[in-house]
Amino acid sequence: MTGKHKYHCPDGDSDLECDEENDIALAMSPTVQVIKTSTSRDSGDSGDQRETWGGKVDFLLSVIGFAVDLANVWRFPYLCYKNGGGAFLVPYCIMLLVGGIPLFYMELALGQHNRKGAITCWGRLVPLFKGIGYAVVLIAFYVDFYYNVIIAWSLRFFFASFTNNLPWISYIAPFDHHLSTSMQRVLTGVCSQNAEEVRKWVDAFITAKATSFFRGGIVMLPERSEKVFEVQSASDSITISNYSESFLINETYRIMSAINSSGSTGTERFQSAASEYFNRFILELNQSEGIHDLGAIKWDMAVCLLIVYLICYFSLWKGISTSGKVVWFTALFPYAVLLILLIRGITLPGSAMGIRYYLNPNFDAIYKAEVWVDAATQVFFSLGPGFGVLLAYASYNKYHNNVYKDAMLTSCINSATSFVAGFVIFSVLGYMAHRSGENIEDVAMEGPGLVFVVYPAAIATMPGSTFWALIFFMMLLTLGLDSSFGGSEAIITALSDEFPLIGNNRELFVAGLFSLYFVVGLASCTQGGFYFFQLLDRYAAGYSILVAVFFEAIAVSWIYGTNRFCEDIRDMIGFRPGKYWQVCWRFVAPIFLLFITVYGLIGYEPLSYEDYTYPGWANALGWCIAGSSVIMIPAIAIYKLITTPGTFKQRLHYLTTPWRDQQVNVNGIAAEATQIRLNDTKGENTAEV
Repeated sequence: MTGKHKYHCPDGDSDLECDEENDIALAMSPTVQVIKTSTSRDSGDSGDQRETWGGKVDFLLSVIGFAVDLANVWRFPYLCYKNGGGAFLVPYCIMLLVGGIPLFYMELALGQHNRKGAITCWGRLVPLFKGIGYAVVLIAFYVDFYYNVIIAWSLRFFFASFTNNLPWISYIAPFDHHLSTSMQRVLTGVCSQNAEEVRKWVDAFITAKATSFFRGGIVMLPERSEKVFEVQSASDSITISNYSESFLINETYRIMSAINSSGSTGTERFQSAASEYFNRFILELNQSEGIHDLGAIKWDMAVCLLIVYLICYFSLWKGISTSGKVVWFTALFPYAVLLILLIRGITLPGSAMGIRYYLNPNFDAIYKAEVWVDAATQVFFSLGPGFGVLLAYASYNKYHNNVYKDAMLTSCINSATSFVAGFVIFSVLGYMAHRSGENIEDVAMEGPGLVFVVYPAAIATMPGSTFWALIFFMMLLTLGLDSSFGGSEAIITALSDEFPLIGNNRELFVAGLFSLYFVVGLASCTQGGFYFFQLLDRYAAGYSILVAVFFEAIAVSWIYGTNRFCEDIRDMIGFRPGKYWQVCWRFVAPIFLLFITVYGLIGYEPLSYEDYTYPGWANALGWCIAGSSVIMIPAIAIYKLITTPGTFKQRLHYLTTPWRDQQVNVNGIAAEATQIRLNDTKGENTAEV
């Protein structure tokens, strides 16, 4: 139970101890000694001997590593391109300044001042809203179930890259009469209006003797599409024996993509060899009919997932003393790789075209509401307030650390990283478009498809492709690990502070936690595991985290009070936040969060993936997952109102009064709780509520 408080009795009797729910009754005790001290604090919770970061840089790298994750690489560049290019930076920067950074700063300051994890922190800040702490811990718990699977994919690709011929450049799917058709049939059918084109490409396959490619039947089409094509004999052979198999694959992909975009054949979208490799070899998604059919466990993926959790365990088992050192590599390595890939990307032919598409401003786009929603959503989920991570990391800071400077520095680095990643991605997309003769629109995408299909396909065509693949997937691995460290540390810190028994047995608890993660995560390592992954990705932290942070903003600004919060910050860093921050915390941040939530709910559509639509029960399960975390906020509030003694008015007043500011009447004297200290800086035995 949070807040076991001891009061020293001057008559020599043993100390009194009580739960925070009984503080009201204890406060009336005539035997408690009051010793007045300064309200300034040197270490936050005076009775605590809390571990602190080994150095300032350890903290900064941990926060940067958490905030800069895979979404900076696979989501921001695409959103920028989709929503007006350079013009998208206008709504993005506005949302960053009025919503993202204020919430980011608020959570770091709360963690540093209270020096506790999410559950205990909110129980002390506004006892009625202690459920916020449980909600954010549960959200982080759900996210870790699927986020580490992405890291496992990266690790699987990393292992597959130790070869001179990258496997996804010419992957041949197993022949399936119901799903495949020969390349000869496809080329004959789709080019039926151009006999010369038919002869050219059929002869290309025959002359090049690409027998494995030809015999495998690579193009994935539904059985009904088979009837569209008729086999025709090639005539007037064109000798092109120098054509390699990989060239034929790329050229066929170009032709099929153009045909798909025109919609002339009515067939499903052609899948490149890289797409086939990811979907049919890594995921084996073709072996599953949907989320109801998970199929067999892919043991190669299970081993990769196990390795990921072993890395996480040995990075976190000793606390920040180990994780603070690991992030020196996992947080800095991605920047080295981004710089290398940027230099390589801008030297590729066609890169300038890709960068123009990325930055070319279309200011008409900023008048669309969805552009502002995309900007707000990207800002919020990139900085990551509400997961309890920032609060947990900041709780290990020294009390007088300049948290304001840290918040500004890390949030700006995060946004700058997203911007630079856009150059890395779009320079290569421009190269791909130039090489295949396609438009940027045909190759640009977001999400896993960008980093596990499109970018690897581009890397495979570069000289020294093995080197580029290895450093790229190692970058993805380290980007993911940093964020995974943060989510897990938020849970561990919150539960360790709330339940000291867990903190005293941290190594065992972390082992048990990651074992549970691994067992549940095996569902994402099955043949239909991607459907399970998509379900959690959509519902685990989407709307629920927005609701939780909305209540955080309300609790801090309107119940705890911005004035009191600003005084807390002044006590730590020596100056109060200005009016700008107070207005953002009180008004703009709640509106910012409501804006994202309401617009998202209005535009809600049931979950689907490509042509597969999730059944109703799956969407209902998703909403139950989302609701199970949010429901903790009202549930614990009701529980506290029921169990706290006194009239309803007394209970409500008590539960909305910050723990340190509750009035304690002792021997007829009213004293602020912050003045009743367990141990002051001189080591005196005093009491604190």
